[in-house]
Amino acid sequence: MTGEASFVPDDFVVPRELVTAAFRLEPLGPEHNEDDYRAWMSSIDHIRSTPGMQGRSWPRPEMTLADNLADLQGHASDFAGRKGFTYTVLASGSGEIVGCVYVYPRKGEPGARVLSWVRADRADLDVPVYEAVSEWLRTAWPFTEIAYAPR
Repeated sequence: MTGEASFVPDDFVVPRELVTAAFRLEPLGPEHNEDDYRAWMSSIDHIRSTPGMQGRSWPRPEMTLADNLADLQGHASDFAGRKGFTYTVLASGSGEIVGCVYVYPRKGEPGARVLSWVRADRADLDVPVYEAVSEWLRTAWPFTEIAYAPR
């Protein structure tokens, strides 16, 4: 990818993880399907009330595990193609999936649009994820503009 269509510069090395004391981010992929599906299915109302996620059609309770797999394959393809970057949020220690972070281009504007959610039973991680990801995007990524709903 070159020119204006690039979300990140061709020479930018996309971070593969973010590690904090409470959680770790790694690229979301098909290998996370069952745990990711369980995580968001258990927290639909909570996710829909998360800043930035209100008014969205996802998550949809009628989605199947196969539907989720297709979504994860799409996110992995976007990541490989440098079109967008979705990370799973794993609890430190247990490695249990507790949320997701999405970094995608803003529509018609420069920079990144960022969304994140955590499971209802891990709502205590919402602000720490927001704060750590915000700092990570400012210091390790090439974006001059970041749209991420404050907590």
